[in-house]
Amino acid sequence: MTTNGTKREKKSPVKTIVIIAILLVAIYFGYTKIHFALTHETTDNAQIETQITPVLPRVSGYVKTIAIKDYDSVKAGQLLVELDDAELQAQLLELEADYKEAEVDVLNAKALLNNTVVSLKVNKGNIDLTGVKRNKALEDLKRDENLFKDQAITKKQLEDSRYNAQTALQQLENSKSDLSTAESKIAVLNAGIAKAAAALQVKQAKIEQTKLKLSYTKIFAPQAGKIGKKNISEGQYVQAGTPLFSIVNDTTYWIVANFKESQVNKLMPGKEVSIEIDAYPELKLKGTIESLSEATGAKFSLLPPDNASGNFVKVAQRVPVKIAIADINKYKDKLRAGLSVFVTIETK
Repeated sequence: MTTNGTKREKKSPVKTIVIIAILLVAIYFGYTKIHFALTHETTDNAQIETQITPVLPRVSGYVKTIAIKDYDSVKAGQLLVELDDAELQAQLLELEADYKEAEVDVLNAKALLNNTVVSLKVNKGNIDLTGVKRNKALEDLKRDENLFKDQAITKKQLEDSRYNAQTALQQLENSKSDLSTAESKIAVLNAGIAKAAAALQVKQAKIEQTKLKLSYTKIFAPQAGKIGKKNISEGQYVQAGTPLFSIVNDTTYWIVANFKESQVNKLMPGKEVSIEIDAYPELKLKGTIESLSEATGAKFSLLPPDNASGNFVKVAQRVPVKIAIADINKYKDKLRAGLSVFVTIETK
């Protein structure tokens, strides 16, 4: 009895020590987890973002050549795609021919105006001459009337003088009418020249517009980066505004982390952030909060939820937080837009 009791007494301290050790470890890890949870905010609802620019044609046409391949690196201003411009070239030739014809119309209108101005000068000269003839005819009539009273001339001679005076008066009136007609014609011709000049400007504008469209048949890279997957092939007809492919900016990256609304209380710009990338577990990146969105992510959705619809179910909303990556040039070769990351922010 004594021996068995002694053995039990010897085993009891070991079990007690093991139990205590397990409890201490559990307490330590529990405390660590609780302390971490109370002093940090984390989320795995986050991903790497960058600027993605779609490449769109500004005119419709058939694809003539493609100067890039999938996932190629390109520089800003580099030629990417060229559309067939044969139809636009033909339109340009036609418009240029119309423009030359319009130039001839303007010259003809100016020449006609010049002829009318010359005729106007002749009409003014005729008025002066007719005025002289009228004055002479009136003087002759007055003289002949005096001579007829003195029986120095015959009645027929007096009537001839009266006829000449009336004829001179009528010629003067006719010349004045011709002058008025010529002056009004000049106004019409000036309006015709203005109209022809305006038509010439319209044709010039159409030429410039066609040249602009011709320049649009060559599509250049709007920014440097890497090409995504192409959606076109040579010979394919593309509509203006249809996305051909996208250029991903491979020099600037940031992170958008979607925190629950209950987590953003202590988040503010400038706080340091720890970043882990799912694709590269060994990388431990640092960053800082740049800004917090003014609206929840749901408000940017195509069909935002309406809590007044009668079937309201409370769901924790997410607030997008933009995070700048520190030493980005050191890691940009591994960063890819869309990669999932785990974000930790100390809030203490």
